Amino acid sequence: MEEYRRIADRVEAAVRDGRLRPGDRLPPQRVFARRHGIANSTAIRVYGELARRGLVVGEVGRGTFVRAAPPPPGPALAEATGTAPVDLQLNYPGFEGQSELMARALAALGRPDVLTEAVSRPAAATGTPEAREAAAAVLARPGWAPDPASVLFAGNGRQAIAAALSALVPPGGRLGVEALTYPLVKAVAERLGIRLVPLALDAEGVRPGALAAAHRAAPLTAVYLQPTLHNPLCATAGEGRRAELAELLRSLDLTAVEDTTWAFLVPDAPAPLAAHAPERVLLVDSLSKRLAPGLTVGYLVVPGRLRATVAEALRSGAWTVGGLALAAATRWAGDGTVAEAVAAKRADAEARHALVRRRLAGQALRTSPYAYYCWWELPASWRAETFTAAAAARAGVAVTPGGAFAAGAGTAPDAIRIGLASPPHPVLDEALARLAALAADTGSVRSGLPARSAPSAGSGPSARSGPFGAS
Repeated sequence: MEEYRRIADRVEAAVRDGRLRPGDRLPPQRVFARRHGIANSTAIRVYGELARRGLVVGEVGRGTFVRAAPPPPGPALAEATGTAPVDLQLNYPGFEGQSELMARALAALGRPDVLTEAVSRPAAATGTPEAREAAAAVLARPGWAPDPASVLFAGNGRQAIAAALSALVPPGGRLGVEALTYPLVKAVAERLGIRLVPLALDAEGVRPGALAAAHRAAPLTAVYLQPTLHNPLCATAGEGRRAELAELLRSLDLTAVEDTTWAFLVPDAPAPLAAHAPERVLLVDSLSKRLAPGLTVGYLVVPGRLRATVAEALRSGAWTVGGLALAAATRWAGDGTVAEAVAAKRADAEARHALVRRRLAGQALRTSPYAYYCWWELPASWRAETFTAAAAARAGVAVTPGGAFAAGAGTAPDAIRIGLASPPHPVLDEALARLAALAADTGSVRSGLPARSAPSAGSGPSARSGPFGAS
């Protein structure tokens, strides 16, 4: 075996038996070479082999850090001694009695005549008149309701986003997005050959000046925005900001995709951007967060000039809704199921937020009492990648590093997003306590890790500045 592989094996053994822990910093390669009596070129190959095995991660200008230990090879021969990590990455909100509530409408679908109509042929992108009326009622807010004729249907919210971007932005086109954005948009853009242009943020979301400047630098084709309960920052734009953005879209001749998937949680949310510029905004939403992800429907409220184009994108992408799901969603909207579920989930989100306030008091958080997630700007001694690895390995908690949301190179913050919706309340409470204890364990981070500058006394996350602007 070549020498560099033998040395890499020894480092891997140290990771497995705990002598090296996630978050530990390896020495610079020249120092490593001197300690092991090897050439610098061999040390470079050792570090490359460790990275290939997934044991370490290199951060430019910071060093090389140990990730979580890899799983043992082959099938496990003994009963597991621990539990699976608590998943605070994905958000699947639910509530007690949800299945019983939804079953009322599904029981009616068991009638042969109703079932035959639902499954005999694929649903069209335009659905049915009854489905469009029901969708308009679900999406309506105080002061705004969509025209039922403007509603199209997708299989889920992700497919609605994909269809909207496919219809609006050709391959090679430039899409303006928040500097921190929904990761799915990054994946869809990559598959469609769309170039993302990160736009600076403040406490209300995208800065109008940043949008205008980006368009002047090189014309944008469209913009993707989350004006209400931005994911992951929880920001909500006020009426004034929405009106300003609407006028800017008109003056720049731009169309925006407005994602309102989480907006239902805010009881007094401002009217959507689509209410301010209905001819310039394509709104996307979903039933999955309101009800359940297993049987869902995606909604699109589309300006008349784009309706045929978006409907064709839904058909050609095979993103149209299933007939059974559409029939169920229509009944859930009409019999009050959706309204009851929304009320229950608002209360549940507030209860979970109270756990965050208690367990992470004093931390630099961006959140909302209505949100099912929060953004945590980590203590100065921690980097997002190493904290994420340490959280999984030591605390048994899976969280999402800030880089997953960064739309551009060099904009990844040392922060994590915590999803609050999925685990039971006691499990979430314990997981948050473990994360707080890990963050306070400054001894977990080896000396030599350069610390970030801390905010001035009395400043909080709303006073910080960075690649996303003051927020």
